[in-house]
This record gives sequence, structure tokens and C-alpha cells, in this order.
Amino acid sequence: MKKIATLSILALFVFSVCVWLLGSSNPRTEAGYVGYLTQGAVFGKVKFRGLQKGPTSAGRTWLLKADNVSITPYTYSEDFSGTEQVLAKDNLSIGFRIHLVFRIKETLVRDFFENYSYLSEGKGGDENTRDLPDKIVAVAYGNYVREPLRTFARDEVQRHKGLEVKDNINVIGKAVEDRIKVLTSNTPFEVSSVVVGNIQYPAEVITAVSEKMATTQILERKQTEIEIEEKERQKRVIQARGIAESMEIIRHQLTDLYIQHEAIEAQKSMVNSPNNTVVYIPVGNMGVPLVGTLEMPKPANSHAVPQK
Repeated sequence: MKKIATLSILALFVFSVCVWLLGSSNPRTEAGYVGYLTQGAVFGKVKFRGLQKGPTSAGRTWLLKADNVSITPYTYSEDFSGTEQVLAKDNLSIGFRIHLVFRIKETLVRDFFENYSYLSEGKGGDENTRDLPDKIVAVAYGNYVREPLRTFARDEVQRHKGLEVKDNINVIGKAVEDRIKVLTSNTPFEVSSVVVGNIQYPAEVITAVSEKMATTQILERKQTEIEIEEKERQKRVIQARGIAESMEIIRHQLTDLYIQHEAIEAQKSMVNSPNNTVVYIPVGNMGVPLVGTLEMPKPANSHAVPQK
């Protein structure tokens, strides 16, 4: 009997150890994550046991599990294309994309799990560090941030005319960022930045703008050509005025005596030159040289000599 009792106690102990091992876990939290620890009960309520910042583990405990969430930055993008395009102030349809960078505040992880995200892993162990942490954040983002962010983006784009949106993307992004920061100021979401980009206009608008730019370039080139022609005209006028003034000066200064004086001075210079030959030729009216054979006139008192 005593042996049977001992075996029974040993079997009960082994069974208890097996049950404890099967029902207990050592939930792990990796670096960059914070774990939300809860402990269940066979009879009773699940209790919050605390937070653990990775890399760490809680130690093997009965019915203990951890829901992990990353406290490193996330980037979520919202697309406004196709049927989601926004009408600008002048009713031009605009497509764009907005990017939100945020993280979960480490000090508010408990608030995050209890009030913002309703997706639980349902198990502990190594799987805590795989896909579910990102899904938990995605659920919380969809529950609280996504629709206000999209509303703010639409509202800010509609404040501008269509073709002005591309020149004001920084202004639009900053306005959306300020509004979403006010919304999340007392929540576990810590917004770092909001960026607007990928502006898309309808194809007909792009074509019209391209044609307008081409026409503008042609007009600018024509205007440049006109300005060049105008400058050339002014240049010719100035040149003609200079020539006219020069001719007027010459006309008043070139008298007959002045020309004779210049001719005499030129002859003096030639006489003193060692390589100079002076040929005098008869000239007629207007200084034209007389060319031909000249017959010398016979003396009036000349008589023929009689031949013997």
C-alpha cells in the first residue's frame, strides 16, 4: 500500500509539472519592442502584469503572455488617385499621396493596447516578434489616425488652385502635420512628419501646360529677335548720324586753299623721301590726266629752206 501511495504521489507530481509546463510560457520581447504582459487564469480574470522593454523575457510563468509592439518609427502612406482624387479650389481634379511618419510612445504602451488597438496575439512565445506586432499598429492606425489624416489632406489641398498645388506641397504637408499632431498630442501616437508628394494632374491638363510652355518659349524667342532688330536699327541710325556729321564737318573744312596747302605739304614730304619718283603730267578739267600725242605748234616766223 505504501508503495502504491508513493507511486500515486509521484504520478500526480509529474502530471502537475506537465500541466504547468504546458500552461506556462516565457514570453520574449526583442530589441526595439515593448511587451504588454498579461496573465490569464483557469478560473477568474486576465490581469495586467506590466511592461517589458526588449531585448528581454519575463521568465517562465503560468498563463503569461506578451503582446509586443515596436517603438521604432513607422511610415504609412495614403493614396488619393483614381476615384479618390481631390477637387482643388478651381475644381481641377488632383491625385497625390501623403506619407505619415510616427511611432508608439514607450511610456504609453499600456494605454495603446487598452484603448487603441483591439488585435491580440492570443499566444506567447517567439511568435510575438513576427508579423502580429505590425498588425497591432496597423489596426490602431486604422482605428484612430487614418481617416482624420485623409480628411486633413483633402481639406488642405482644396485650399489651393490646381496648378498651385505642386508649388505648395511643403505648405500643405506642414499644415496637415500640425493638425494631426494636435489630434494625437495626448495619445500613444508620436507624429514625426507628414510629407505630400506624387502630384498627378489629368492628362489633358498636362498636355495643355506643355503646349502653353512651348508657345511661351516661341513668344520669348520672337521677343528676343525683335529686341535684337531694334538694337540693330538703333545702331544703323547712330552710324548714319555719325557719317552725316562727319561729312558736314569735311564739307565745311575742305576749301580750295586747304586742298592746295595739303597737296604742297605732301609734295614736300615726297621730295625728302629717298625712294621717291615724281612724274608730272598735264591734266585737264577736274584734274583728269591728258593722254595722247601732243603736236607742238610751229613758230609763226619760220620759213622753208629752198633746195638747191
